[in-house]
Amino acid sequence: MSGFKDREKGFEAKFAHDEELRFKVVARRNKLLGLWAAELMGLAGDEAEAYAKQVVRADFEEPGDEDVYRKVFGDLEAKNLDVSEHRVRREMEELMGTAHDQVTTE
Repeated sequence: MSGFKDREKGFEAKFAHDEELRFKVVARRNKLLGLWAAELMGLAGDEAEAYAKQVVRADFEEPGDEDVYRKVFGDLEAKNLDVSEHRVRREMEELMGTAHDQVTTE
């Protein structure tokens, strides 16, 4: 019976680790997305960092990526920038890979 308990604890530990990793990767992706959008909007330095933090916080509004997408796309639209929905979503996908690489190599 202890073998089963050990295995169960191992699965729980792996699940917790995987969830923590996923959280860190998504947060990093959102920061990178915020920095990308900030650059398009002409923000730099502290302003760009502050905007990136807003994008990270936007992810806590609802489950999934739509809240982050709406924040970034809406802000780009508000600045009258010619950026398509597809481009923002593609950037989100590409930055997910970049964020994963960054987080796993730290």
